[in-house]
Amino acid sequence: MRFGINFFPSFRPEDGTTADYYEQCLRLAARADELGFSSIKTVEHSFYDYGGHSPNPCVFLSAVAARTKRIRLITGAVIPAFHHPAHLGGDLAMLDNVSKGRLDAGFGRAFLPKEFEVYGVPMSESRDRFEEAIGVIKRLWQEETVSHHGRFWSFNDVRLMPRTYQKPHPPIWIAAISSEESFTYAAKNGFNLMIVPYAGKPGQLQEFVKMYRKLWAQSGHKAGAEQIQVAQFGYVAENRDEARRGFERICKRYLETFADAVQSWKGRNESDYPGYDKMVATILATTPDKIIAQGGAFVGSPDDVIEQVEQCMKSFDGPIEPSMQINFGGSKDAEAFRTLELLATKVFPRFK
Repeated sequence: MRFGINFFPSFRPEDGTTADYYEQCLRLAARADELGFSSIKTVEHSFYDYGGHSPNPCVFLSAVAARTKRIRLITGAVIPAFHHPAHLGGDLAMLDNVSKGRLDAGFGRAFLPKEFEVYGVPMSESRDRFEEAIGVIKRLWQEETVSHHGRFWSFNDVRLMPRTYQKPHPPIWIAAISSEESFTYAAKNGFNLMIVPYAGKPGQLQEFVKMYRKLWAQSGHKAGAEQIQVAQFGYVAENRDEARRGFERICKRYLETFADAVQSWKGRNESDYPGYDKMVATILATTPDKIIAQGGAFVGSPDDVIEQVEQCMKSFDGPIEPSMQINFGGSKDAEAFRTLELLATKVFPRFK
């Protein structure tokens, strides 16, 4: 079983500087590589304390690549709607070469109205832009020259440089939460899946994953070859109560920054984002204890976390790769590195 870490910054200026956060992440990444973690993932967001310290995953993951040897690097996720596909495809290909073929390319639709507003992209176009861009990028990676005339982008005789290191191209992942179309799109195209349990409607996400696995096989892809990465909060200490207290502090900060970022959802109910207004309301009403109770976090002693991982695996009816946020919300060095070490030494061996 594989385990990854997920860098999703969500802290205030009083918690620390952006530069200090990057430096902490890079040290955690180097240690995770040594300890046998399988992947490092980071998000693309802009303009808010919620995620906004990571507007360009390729830049950050290039720094990670220079400090690691074997760990996979996942864009989790870049947003095709906000970029020209030839430019984004080139950035990703560059990262694939810098890392000597360790890139996994994760794509998402984005969901914060403010980001669409600033970049001048109607939210109603997000899915069409998403699918057109991924199709174009995949062609640019595989074909010597590409001409494309679509709804949003048009060009002739383009040879993407650099070429990807991995052939025919890096693995592709799709971020999905509550839109059934995203799960269907990923399964039919043979793309791996990134999900976020604490953000989904209880029970619905599990049904979507079952559907994804079924459609994957029905679409002619090798049964069981699909990969599902589950984003989880993670906070581990030798003592359960200590872990709960520490997690409550940083998770509250995460929820505060999320609340700021979703203010632009007020009064909106986008037909192309069914259920997202309710998802936002649900997250705003949640608490750290509710997140743990609903299976959205691995928090407690190593034995507690082993049990939580086992339950997560059962709920998704098959193999998963947990991708854990361990230094969000202004985490201190001591607690982030303790979580990393305890996961590697006391949790991982139970799943070998």
